[in-house]
Formats: sequence, C-alpha cells, structure tokens
Amino acid sequence: MRFAQRVSRFILKCFGWKSKLNVELPDKCVLVVAPHTSNWDFIIGELMYQSVSKDGNVNFLIKKDWFKFPFNHIFGPLGGVPVDRGRSNSLVSQLVEEYNKRDIMRLAITPEGTRKANPKWKRGFYHISRLANVPMLLIYIDYEKKVAGIDEVFTATGDEEADIQHIKEYYTKYKGKNPEGFAI
Repeated sequence: MRFAQRVSRFILKCFGWKSKLNVELPDKCVLVVAPHTSNWDFIIGELMYQSVSKDGNVNFLIKKDWFKFPFNHIFGPLGGVPVDRGRSNSLVSQLVEEYNKRDIMRLAITPEGTRKANPKWKRGFYHISRLANVPMLLIYIDYEKKVAGIDEVFTATGDEEADIQHIKEYYTKYKGKNPEGFAI
C-alpha cells in the first residue's frame, strides 16, 4: 500500500469518513464528481481518491484564479489543470488530445461547474468521455452519511439527453455539504 493511501485512509477515519471503491479504476477515464457544494469537496474527494487508488494518478480542472501564489505550488503538483471559464478555447478538444497522448489519465470534473445550485450542468465531461472513448466513473461525496466513493462506471451511449438525465438521477441519493447548492 502506498504511503499516500495509508495517510489518506487515516485522515478520513479521524474525521469519521469512509471511502468505497466498488469498481475497477481504468487507466483512462473521466471522474464525474458530485454533488459539489463546498470547497471541502476537493479535500474529501482527493482524500477518498488517494485512499482507494493504487497509483494516485489523478488530474482535475480548477479555476485559473487558484493558480496564483502560493496555491499554484499546491494545485500544480496535485494534478490541477487551470481553466479560464471566461474564454472559449476548445478545452474539450485539448483534453481529448491529452487522453490520446497519455497511457494514464484520470480527469476529475464537477459537472455543475460551481458550488452554487446549477440545474444546467456543463457537459464538457460528457463530450470529453465520448470523444476520447473513455468511461465515466461516477464519484459521490455524501456528507449526510460521511461516505465518498465510486460505484458506477458509465459509458456514453450517444443519446446525450438520456445519458445526462441518468447521471443526474444517480446523484439524487447523495447529500452535499450545502444541499441547497445542489440542483439537477
């Protein structure tokens, strides 16, 4: 077991959290993380992922504003990919290219794109998964039960509306830190 894995499990246990992994972690996938209602989601999600992953490899999208000193020295080495939400710069295409270049890429994305209630989810995660031909692993963070985990692998069918609806319905059983900030 990796040192980071042991430490992550210990920290989660100290705070009364459990992590669960009920599926295999493929080398390439999109990690869909919800509900996203608090900055704590990053910490809980990272600890959960590190506690169940054999290699710890994960990337995540984060607002470019977080890449200013001193946070750039934290989020960069952790796998952060800065995103400028004000620009249309074909981020989906760039990320699909990254999947094609790498042997291992697991990209965590919060589909709401914000910690506020947003029933109109951003769909980049879906398009990245479909175009890169990689599965989506649905990661939940449930503050009510203090459990974070992965128990569903979802592959895009091409029926975008039905697929998005399925994914949203999957997350209805989990409670975010601020439940009023989660909307489907």
